[in-house]
Amino acid sequence: MKLIREEIESVKVITEATKSGKKNLYIEGVFLQGNIKNRNGRMYPVETLQREVARYNKEHVDTGRALGELGHPDGPTVNLDRVSHKITSLKESGTNFIGRAKILESTPMGKIASSLLSEGVKLGVSSRGIGSLKPTKEGFNVVGEDFMLATAADIVADPSAPDAFVEGIMEGKEWIWEGSILREKKAEEIKSKIDTLAGQKALEEHKLNLFDEFINSL
Repeated sequence: MKLIREEIESVKVITEATKSGKKNLYIEGVFLQGNIKNRNGRMYPVETLQREVARYNKEHVDTGRALGELGHPDGPTVNLDRVSHKITSLKESGTNFIGRAKILESTPMGKIASSLLSEGVKLGVSSRGIGSLKPTKEGFNVVGEDFMLATAADIVADPSAPDAFVEGIMEGKEWIWEGSILREKKAEEIKSKIDTLAGQKALEEHKLNLFDEFINSL
């Protein structure tokens, strides 16, 4: 059984107002794809996804326990202290599965995801699960019937997220600096690194590492 992740690059951002006037932020789009060889050289039989999505919906979505994280977690477990969103629906559409997730702005990671989206950063989703892989003569792997979803969608950044993060550090944006003493200390540390790298004209190639370092420190 291997940890398997698949990224989908683009999702729609939807803002909905409640009766009280509060605005909720959602992302929506293709979360899973079946019967197609993806760019990671893997193919998920749609029958495998149908079975697993039915289980995931029953055990997680329908019970309000379908959560996802911001970034690329190392294992199959959803870490509650790093949750950024709740998946509210996952439905079959042809050989794709369309998902919808609510950004949880009351969590530290949810606040960062919300702020990145508000800054115009495009975010994608990445499914995460475990399963076996069977090589084919055609040179790609078929995901086995034992596949189990850990989450239908973690939120992942496209290349514009580190740029927005560095600008946020330099401009003193609230979503980066406020939260806790430790968070402010880490932001100060990264600002110092940014200043050094900018002086060495090496900032551009290190932006992603700085962004990942900050996310992993939370």
